[in-house]
Amino acid sequence: MEVYLDNSATTRVYPETAELMMKILTEDFGNPSSMHKCGVTAEHYVRDAQADAAKSIHALPEEILFTSGGTESNNEALMGTALARKRTGMHILSTNVEHPSVGAALDFLEKEGFLVTRLPVNADGIVTPEQVTEALRPDTILVSVMMVNNEIGSIFPIEGIAKAVHKKNPKTYVHTDAIQAYGKLPINVSKLNVDLLSVSAHKLHGPKGVGFLYVRKGLLLRPIIYGGGQQKGMRSGTENVPGIAGFASAIRRSVLDQKVLEQRNERIAGLRDRLIAGLTALPEVFSHSFGAPHIASISFTGVRAEVMLHSLESEGIYVSAGSACSSNKKRESSVLKAIDLPAEQRESTLRFSFSEENTEEEVDYVIETVTRLLPTLRHYTRG
Repeated sequence: MEVYLDNSATTRVYPETAELMMKILTEDFGNPSSMHKCGVTAEHYVRDAQADAAKSIHALPEEILFTSGGTESNNEALMGTALARKRTGMHILSTNVEHPSVGAALDFLEKEGFLVTRLPVNADGIVTPEQVTEALRPDTILVSVMMVNNEIGSIFPIEGIAKAVHKKNPKTYVHTDAIQAYGKLPINVSKLNVDLLSVSAHKLHGPKGVGFLYVRKGLLLRPIIYGGGQQKGMRSGTENVPGIAGFASAIRRSVLDQKVLEQRNERIAGLRDRLIAGLTALPEVFSHSFGAPHIASISFTGVRAEVMLHSLESEGIYVSAGSACSSNKKRESSVLKAIDLPAEQRESTLRFSFSEENTEEEVDYVIETVTRLLPTLRHYTRG
């Protein structure tokens, strides 16, 4: 049996999404900037996708900026704000558990002279609205806080944070990285009161290499990619029509119907809870999983994460050791360190992440496999 439990890294593309993309690649392949029929057909795909993306977060179509994925969306939100507003202020507020696509952008901005405050999270892996408002300064131009942590699944109180920020500093922008939240939690940008929101397609059975950034209408933002002036000059370059249309296909199936979304994620949460219960019943196995229905962070004390990962791989089970964007680097998880996990648990933590394709049979197979492998792995490690 093969069990894929690394869905926070990427998901399998829906069959109908792949079919639509192939049709566009081979038949409707026009450039959306071209004025002839082929170009108009391509442009319609982009405009329809813009409408679907906007509907999924209760935004306006003109507030959707298509990008190459979550990393570009986050970079545009941070750098675009910094470049546009540096005469207003040079202070940016974030947390110490953000995704590398936010963290590295903040590092760059610091080198450019911006002052960045990274708030520490509490034991539940979040920051509170009170923490954020206390750290606000008159020259704070941007607050960037993720909605769902990609390693432990903690859900940040974004609505409360945005409300508190705008009450104290009405001109401060609020950005949230919603890449692990989109398709898992209901998102209404008006209710959340955020100014910028990042999304990636391949986390919800869409293609890699495409995402979008919600940019509240009237917001001052500087482009970071220049060229032919596509997307009203905000993101130049020929639009990735197959990717954008494929993204919209995934959105229509997985996000637009709220009832379907809730039922699916309730089922996914049940699978996650079944796995956590089965594994933590074993000696010295601990869960560090918070809120999000699709993420389980579990440590196997006495066995290094890489050893357990490859042992499971040999049994056809695919998981990850932390974030996919940093798991290939031999470094300690800053997220697990931030929530003060003991070193022996940090070194032995794996992330199991679910999608609608997973089953109870697969979960039981994982529990049975770990139950069989763990004593032997511990024996060799401790022996």
